[in-house]
Amino acid sequence: MKTIKLIITGIFISVLSFGVMAQGPPDPPDGHGSDQDEEPGGNAPLSGGVYVLLGLGLVYGGKRIYELRKNIQT
Repeated sequence: MKTIKLIITGIFISVLSFGVMAQGPPDPPDGHGSDQDEEPGGNAPLSGGVYVLLGLGLVYGGKRIYELRKNIQT
Protein backbone atom coordinates (compact mmCIF):
# COMPACT_ATOMS: atom_id res chain seq x y z
CA MET A 1 0.00 0.00 0.00
CA LYS A 2 2.86 2.35 0.83
CA THR A 3 4.47 1.77 -2.58
CA ILE A 4 1.22 2.48 -4.38
CA LYS A 5 0.84 5.82 -2.55
CA LEU A 6 4.43 6.69 -3.42
CA ILE A 7 3.89 5.86 -7.11
CA ILE A 8 0.64 7.85 -7.28
CA THR A 9 2.30 10.83 -5.58
CA GLY A 10 5.21 10.68 -8.05
CA ILE A 11 2.87 10.57 -11.04
CA PHE A 12 0.80 13.46 -9.64
CA ILE A 13 3.89 15.64 -9.14
CA SER A 14 5.18 14.76 -12.62
CA VAL A 15 1.89 15.72 -14.26
CA LEU A 16 1.77 19.03 -12.39
CA SER A 17 5.31 19.92 -13.45
CA PHE A 18 4.44 19.78 -17.18
CA GLY A 19 2.58 23.09 -16.93
CA VAL A 20 5.63 24.80 -15.49
CA MET A 21 7.94 23.51 -18.23
CA ALA A 22 5.57 24.70 -20.98
CA GLN A 23 5.91 28.39 -20.11
CA GLY A 24 8.03 30.65 -22.29
CA PRO A 25 10.73 33.02 -21.05
CA PRO A 26 9.67 36.39 -19.65
CA ASP A 27 9.77 39.52 -21.80
CA PRO A 28 12.92 41.66 -21.50
CA PRO A 29 12.64 44.94 -19.58
CA ASP A 30 11.80 48.15 -21.45
CA GLY A 31 14.67 49.69 -23.39
CA HIS A 32 16.74 46.53 -23.20
CA GLY A 33 18.59 46.04 -26.48
CA SER A 34 16.80 48.98 -28.10
CA ASP A 35 19.94 50.27 -29.86
CA GLN A 36 20.95 48.56 -33.07
CA ASP A 37 24.57 48.21 -31.90
CA GLU A 38 23.63 46.77 -28.54
CA GLU A 39 22.96 43.06 -28.42
CA PRO A 40 20.23 41.68 -26.17
CA GLY A 41 21.74 40.65 -22.89
CA GLY A 42 24.01 43.66 -22.64
CA ASN A 43 27.71 43.81 -23.26
CA ALA A 44 28.91 42.14 -20.07
CA PRO A 45 32.45 40.75 -20.43
CA LEU A 46 32.61 37.05 -19.72
CA SER A 47 36.30 36.31 -20.24
CA GLY A 48 37.48 37.59 -16.84
CA GLY A 49 34.99 35.47 -14.91
CA VAL A 50 35.71 32.39 -16.99
CA TYR A 51 39.43 32.65 -16.28
CA VAL A 52 38.79 33.08 -12.56
CA LEU A 53 36.57 30.00 -12.49
CA LEU A 54 39.10 27.95 -14.48
CA GLY A 55 41.89 29.04 -12.14
CA LEU A 56 39.89 28.16 -9.04
CA GLY A 57 39.02 24.77 -10.55
CA LEU A 58 42.70 24.07 -11.24
CA VAL A 59 43.67 25.04 -7.70
CA TYR A 60 40.92 22.87 -6.22
CA GLY A 61 41.85 19.91 -8.44
CA GLY A 62 45.53 20.27 -7.53
CA LYS A 63 44.65 20.34 -3.83
CA ARG A 64 42.54 17.19 -4.19
CA ILE A 65 45.32 15.34 -6.05
CA TYR A 66 47.86 16.43 -3.42
CA GLU A 67 45.64 15.16 -0.60
CA LEU A 68 44.96 11.85 -2.36
CA ARG A 69 48.66 11.24 -2.98
CA LYS A 70 49.48 12.17 0.62
CA ASN A 71 46.89 9.67 1.91
CA ILE A 72 48.18 6.90 -0.37
CA GLN A 73 51.79 7.36 0.85
CA THR A 74 50.80 7.09 4.52
